Amino acid sequence: MKTKAILLIALACVLWGTSGIFVHFLSPLGYTSLNMTGVRAAVAFVCMLGYNLLFNRKALKIGKKGLVISFAMGISFLGTAAFYFTSMQMTSVSTAVVLMYTAPIYVTLYSALFLGEKMTKTKLLSVALVVFGCVMVSGAMGGMEFNLLGVLTGILSGISYAAYNIFAKFSMREGNDPSSATLYCFLSATVVSLFIADPVGIIETTMVDPVIHIPALVALGVVACVIPYFVYTTALCTLPAGTASSLGILEPMSATLFSVLLFGEELGIIKIIGIAVILTAVVLLGREKE
Repeated sequence: MKTKAILLIALACVLWGTSGIFVHFLSPLGYTSLNMTGVRAAVAFVCMLGYNLLFNRKALKIGKKGLVISFAMGISFLGTAAFYFTSMQMTSVSTAVVLMYTAPIYVTLYSALFLGEKMTKTKLLSVALVVFGCVMVSGAMGGMEFNLLGVLTGILSGISYAAYNIFAKFSMREGNDPSSATLYCFLSATVVSLFIADPVGIIETTMVDPVIHIPALVALGVVACVIPYFVYTTALCTLPAGTASSLGILEPMSATLFSVLLFGEELGIIKIIGIAVILTAVVLLGREKE
């Protein structure tokens, strides 16, 4: 059973890692990072709504407090993808995904500052490793191309992802159904997208060649969001959260592999070391939590 759960986590991480493929394909077609983020949220919401209508109608009910927390989750979910996609367009897939994966460090810092969790030597070491790794991955060392805005948006994606995890924990502590919290998270992200994205522009761009655009947009939501979410959640039923967190390094690894094999991205020895340093820090945190 544990082996099956590990394989499910691996599958989820690989699917999440395909985000770069969709961004690489959709960006030249005229879709901005906000537009792709809005479509991803809308597709995820429709899929979650359909699933709950068929199999879990109790998830449609949620209290006022739960709704507020889900709204915060939705904003964080939206920010994570928007900043992540923007960073990907300005830097590279490998840089963006690794910067987003610094999220556990921000959760650790928040927990130490506001929740009274002890700041252990392992946590301090992990924070130091992430800072050092980010400098190496960003291109600030070794004479590589350095895009400050791209790096900053990558870091912001990590901060947004950390915020999502914190709000999700609050929601679970309030006793909310995970399916219910996620459903209204996606709904909130979709509604906010109507105001900050460009719905008319999305429709106009899609209608240029709907046979190509629509399947790609739907796949972005289903393959890179809905399916991995269900698979990951299923695996967590039998696998400790710390183990799942450690296995999560497969996402940046798979995204980086896709970027090299499919798009010909060059890493360089300094960037490779930086990626390894950041992932080591994340694994250290995951093992300590477990």
